[in-house]
Order: sequence, then C-alpha cells, then structure tokens
Amino acid sequence: MFSGIVEETGIVQKIDQKPNLHTLFIKAKKVLKDTAAGDSICVSGVCLTVTKRIKDVLVFDIMLETIRKTTLGVLKVGGKVNLERALKMESRISGHFVSGHVDNMETVKNIITGENYTELQITISKELKKFVVQKGSVCLDGVSLTVGDVRKNDFSVYLIPFTLDVTTLGINKKGDKINIETDILAKYVMAAYEGKNVSKYCYTNDKVKSK
Repeated sequence: MFSGIVEETGIVQKIDQKPNLHTLFIKAKKVLKDTAAGDSICVSGVCLTVTKRIKDVLVFDIMLETIRKTTLGVLKVGGKVNLERALKMESRISGHFVSGHVDNMETVKNIITGENYTELQITISKELKKFVVQKGSVCLDGVSLTVGDVRKNDFSVYLIPFTLDVTTLGINKKGDKINIETDILAKYVMAAYEGKNVSKYCYTNDKVKSK
C-alpha cells in the first residue's frame, strides 16, 4: 500500500527484454534506505517487487500483463520514473490509499499553463469514468492528485510547482501516455451499489452468515 506521495524520481539504467518478461534496473537515492530484495516499491504508479539491489540500483522484473497495461512496457534507458516506498503502519498518509495496481493507460489530452498555473487534461475511458468524481482522488503515474473538472471524455488535475519539480508530471507532453489508478474506495462503493463481488453479511449468535 502506498500514499501517492512521490519520494524521488529514479533513472532507468538498463532494460533486459526477454520473452514475456522485462527486467528494469533503476538508479535511486532516497528510496534505497532500508530497501532490500522482496520489498515493494511503487514505480510510476505500479507496485513492483525488488528482486535485487546492486549498490544504488534497484532491479525489478515486469511480467507480461504489466508490460501490456502500463507505460513501464515502453520505458527507455535514461527515462525517469516516480518512486515511492511502501507505507509503514505508523506513517502519515498525506495523499490517499494507493494500491499500485494500475487500471489502465490514459492520455494527456491537453496541458494548459499560465502564471503559477498548470492544468493537465487527461482522457478517461467509459469503464473508469464512474470512479472519477470532482474533488475525489486519482493516482497518475504514482502521484496522488485531486480531481478537478470532470467532462464527458476527460478530466482535469492541477499541479503546484513542487509537484512539477519533483515528479515526472513536470515533463509530460500532450499525447503522452500516463498510468491511472482510480480511488480504491470508489471501486468498493460502486461495487456495493451495483451488487458485484460484494457479500452481504448479518451477525447471528456471533457467527457470520450470508444473507
């Protein structure tokens, strides 16, 4: 579990491409602390397991599903990625609950800039739109953001200078693909509303029984 508060950007040092598997070598600094093989790191919104640590480089294996469904499948050597270590139980949650399970890739439809103002307009598929509401939370490339205006086929987020400086959102261009994870709480609420994959229980004699 993550919060969507990016700790640093890492640099892709090497990519080994094998049949149905890519191995990423990412140079990092801050997230190296207390990180070892087996730990989880959020890499541009994708929860990955560290398979090896070589000095200041973290190594990750990416399976076929991740290659197909996220921007990690099109990374290039020298590219930047957002990095965040998994939450500790005693940590403050400054963003929102992020699982690192990317729903889809969307597209930067437009970038509107002005004095101390940056607005990203992001496309949204029909399947995901029901989880995106004004003033709700969304995770883009691992960054926790508040949803602004929601339109028929896209929505807006607004970036402060700090976010532009410390995450890869500051180098995004119109037409770029971006990883999106919608709010997990919205998914549970919608599932309950639609009656999908949710068991209803009542308590009888201290035992849980399905209605």
